[in-house]
Amino acid sequence: MSENNIIKLTYREALKRGIREALQKDEKVFLMGEDVGRYGGAFAVSKGLLQEFGPERIMDVPLSESGFVGAGIGAALNGMRPIVEIMTVNFSLLAMDQIVNNAATLLHMSGGQINVPVVIRISCGIGRQLAAQHSHSWEPLYAHIPGLKVLSAGTHEDARGMLLTALQNRDPVIIFEYTFLLNKEEEISANAGAVDITKAKVRREGRDVSIITYGAGVYKALDAAKELIATGIDAEVIDLRVLRPLDEVTIFNSVKKTHRVLLVEEAWGSVNVSSEVSARIMENVFYELDAPVQRLGGVEVPIPYPKHLEDASIPQNADIVKKVKKMLQHD
Repeated sequence: MSENNIIKLTYREALKRGIREALQKDEKVFLMGEDVGRYGGAFAVSKGLLQEFGPERIMDVPLSESGFVGAGIGAALNGMRPIVEIMTVNFSLLAMDQIVNNAATLLHMSGGQINVPVVIRISCGIGRQLAAQHSHSWEPLYAHIPGLKVLSAGTHEDARGMLLTALQNRDPVIIFEYTFLLNKEEEISANAGAVDITKAKVRREGRDVSIITYGAGVYKALDAAKELIATGIDAEVIDLRVLRPLDEVTIFNSVKKTHRVLLVEEAWGSVNVSSEVSARIMENVFYELDAPVQRLGGVEVPIPYPKHLEDASIPQNADIVKKVKKMLQHD
């Protein structure tokens, strides 16, 4: 691919381009959420879209998550393709009844007669000093629920393309986006578009240890792998991407290749996605392991506001490097 086909853009811009393309491709698609219109979105992701597409397709809603998520579900039931934006993941708790008891269950409760093709975008993650009210990594809550497809956009490529594929799904999809990454610039193809939403992805090939992560952990793991290679440790980095259903094949193939696993995520350490991945590795490929599976997760405290404490509450690059060296008994 020539340099002319590569562009550098922020994670925020990647999200916006995905939304714009979805709106351009299908008149049934519309965006609804708090402040998505006139204000341009709480994080400026939808800035300018109201002027481009009008108020019927860029829809500001009242401050009632249960109400507008329910309205999105109703629109999906009637043939529309709503993109429902929940400003931050803590507010999604107010819509849990609609998501869990309606969106996730209607296909089953109707005997397979009713699909709910709604896409719910949720901003989450830790690292922008939003304190205990708005700093959360609650992907495990949703990954627990049958009837949902749960995605994690941990790279600019996925921020650009996951939405487009999710809108083709006949059933509800949750996409987690990361506030910590909004201003981060990366290079992607100028022709980037829809991406697969069924498989994990090997972001870096390696032979000594598998670092399995998702979301805000992906770039941290890749940076840690660069540091580790300088010490002679060749780490493979797996981006889970799809948290429900998990892509076991990619996970198990990596375990068979490296025989050591470090699981990294920002969610609190107990009962998180890493817990499930670890259990499945133990149940299915235990004899491929040369050492116990190790985990790095968030410290189990409400997320602090002070920057140094916030940083200390979640895994950082240095923590990953230190843990991998210890696993390989590397001096």
